[in-house]
Amino acid sequence: MIRVTRLNNQPFVVNCELIKFIEETPDTVLTLITGEKIVVSESMDEIIERVIEYGRRLRAFRRE
Repeated sequence: MIRVTRLNNQPFVVNCELIKFIEETPDTVLTLITGEKIVVSESMDEIIERVIEYGRRLRAFRRE
């Protein structure tokens, strides 16, 4: 799960394993594998970094 922010400044978490596409149109839109679209205030690069960090945390946890 990664923390993101809606355009109305409401934070929430999304299961990043459900993200199918990330687009900047110019707002950042997450399209989930369910077809749901979520507009967030973070940039595409910020979302990618959070997804990468999420994966790192998972792999580190599994090694311990």
